Amino acid sequence: MAFETVVLSAIDPFQCREFSLTTGTLSHPAGHYHRRQAPTDPAVPSTPSSSSTSTSSSSSGSAGSSSSASSSSSSSSGGYSTAGFGASTAHSGADITYKGNVGNPWGSNIIEVSSGSADSYQHVLEISGQNTEPWTVVFWNKYGPDGQMTGWYGNSALTLTVNSGETKYVALADDSNGGFAAAPSSSGIPTDNAGGYASTWGEFDFSSAGNAGWSGFDVSAIAAQNAGLPVQGMKICDAASGTCSSITKDAATVDNAYTSAETDIGGIGGNIAGGGQVKLAVTLDYSA
Repeated sequence: MAFETVVLSAIDPFQCREFSLTTGTLSHPAGHYHRRQAPTDPAVPSTPSSSSTSTSSSSSGSAGSSSSASSSSSSSSGGYSTAGFGASTAHSGADITYKGNVGNPWGSNIIEVSSGSADSYQHVLEISGQNTEPWTVVFWNKYGPDGQMTGWYGNSALTLTVNSGETKYVALADDSNGGFAAAPSSSGIPTDNAGGYASTWGEFDFSSAGNAGWSGFDVSAIAAQNAGLPVQGMKICDAASGTCSSITKDAATVDNAYTSAETDIGGIGGNIAGGGQVKLAVTLDYSA
């Protein structure tokens, strides 16, 4: 299956206001608290412990088992499939400290699914690319297995390899809040001096229980730029509204996305009212 993006000519009615978590202030797009992870959190240890890395990570070689697990008839009260997900965890905190569903076991709220079953889930990413070599994509929850806001420090809820011309599908459970980093597999996902993923990020918040079910997304180069590392191209589009967030290589072209210069600027990315299905098309190695 392929997502069909509908491009709307109307102006986005959502006027947003967002602040970086590095400032300790509330991220607050209209109707949607967009809790974007700070690349430099002072509470994060200088090096991630090996024990904090989730064992629920999978590579592209595990796609068969993921797809098989996702083919059962489990469904949520909203009629969407929950097959393959672990148990949901309770949310806690508010605003910046809000902790959504991280899955039990940790990371089981983010799973790879088959193309045939993807449309049965409420929140789905369709991941493809303009890449000519394999790319690695690592997903995490904002809160890590240690219960702290350390999800992007060496942890992986799901790891994929996306080859040239290949498309992968990822489903995310309600109230999932986190991100993913992507880079050529030959180099691996770069990290900053503290061990945090420091390539271009995709960030998401799906059906937030703490914010009336709103969802949000954006592309961010903040982590890479703050670490003085290369910025990879990435584009994310909401299939329903046509709203996109994108950055090209080295941040040559930035559209509705975050660079270090926009850390404290609001209204960037996509914000989606709750209740319906959310399909996001992700393009790796994006070039305009």
